[in-house]
Amino acid sequence: MEEKEVLVKVEGLSKKFCKDLKTSLWYGVKDLFSNATGNKNARDLRPKEFWAVKDISFELRRGECIGLIGHNGAGKSTLLKIINGLINPDAGKVTIKGRVGALIELAAGFNPILSGRENIYNNGAILGFTRKEIAAKVEEIIDFAELREFIDMPVQNYSSGMKVRLGFAVAAQMEPDVLIIDEVLAVGDLGFVLKCFKTIDTILPRTAIIFVSHSMPMVSRICNHIILMDRGEAKFQGSDVSKAIDIYYKRFADNVSHVVFDDGNLELMNVKLVNEKTNVKIDELDWGGDFKLYYKFKYRDKLIPFVFSTIIFDKEQRPVAELTRNEEIFIGNSQEKEISFFVSHNNIQLSKGVYSIRVVVRKGLNKEPVLTVTDILSFQITHPEETWVPFLLNSNFEETEVK
Repeated sequence: MEEKEVLVKVEGLSKKFCKDLKTSLWYGVKDLFSNATGNKNARDLRPKEFWAVKDISFELRRGECIGLIGHNGAGKSTLLKIINGLINPDAGKVTIKGRVGALIELAAGFNPILSGRENIYNNGAILGFTRKEIAAKVEEIIDFAELREFIDMPVQNYSSGMKVRLGFAVAAQMEPDVLIIDEVLAVGDLGFVLKCFKTIDTILPRTAIIFVSHSMPMVSRICNHIILMDRGEAKFQGSDVSKAIDIYYKRFADNVSHVVFDDGNLELMNVKLVNEKTNVKIDELDWGGDFKLYYKFKYRDKLIPFVFSTIIFDKEQRPVAELTRNEEIFIGNSQEKEISFFVSHNNIQLSKGVYSIRVVVRKGLNKEPVLTVTDILSFQITHPEETWVPFLLNSNFEETEVK
């Protein structure tokens, strides 16, 4: 099979910034004299400087989508701005073939005092399209953005969601050779985001996409290559998207308890996942395995009927499941004033990823809240396949005769 052409080639990109404005201006003046002959800033850091991007290299071919992930400040947006030509690197170079459409910042590239229609023509011209080519696509862009009623209104009066709609519509409908998307889809409503992904699926075979997001389901949904950045450097790079996401999640695994509500009668003493696969950082559980928790509480006054609920949250802090028992718990040691028990669920089918636990305790008689503790434990579901849906359900297929 013939390899598709390389549309983006990034070679040894580095960019440093200074934490202090006055020092930065002074360094800038010195650099004007010392580097008048070209890009020769690849040297050791000076006082108050830090690497925003350091020695990043990759190739992106037509039909490929590379995901850039990492915490805030990891250098993702700086890297995108260098690739898009908005800022110059201190070292390295970028080679891009074809037209580039970029959604790097909300409303970037829009003139706020011009109407949406006028901005469509402006952005199309920047991409290299003639006025005739833009006019042939303008109606499709307006329909896709669902902004026909407001298309002749100044963009400065648009909401953030409307700007995202217009920006993505222009970038996608013009079908550039390279499409850069930086987190802006997080602003859109669910219906529009789904439409965006459908469009990405359609245009991806003919383009190359650089995609930045903090939503790992989104990343695993469309990316076939990935770079995990930390402090400007690539901590992981390759086509194993699943492995990079695992590393990303593990960085945020902390088992710090946080009491949300406490009426003073019950205290969580211990909670643990009863599992053989336990390591220092985070408990792991194979998909399809048995999920079993051990709880130990201490009550201060008298033992009253309690109802316990265990709520499972995904890494985006969305509640995905609840383990509950409506019957009241009376298992206790009256001398030690302790309650201990196991909660189990067989054949867990949550999809691959990291999850956290919240326990909610109520009085059995009137369901009055007693104790709520969040992030009491994190665990990771492991599976060889990466999925972007919340559940990976085991199923049976039965053959039938064709009628």
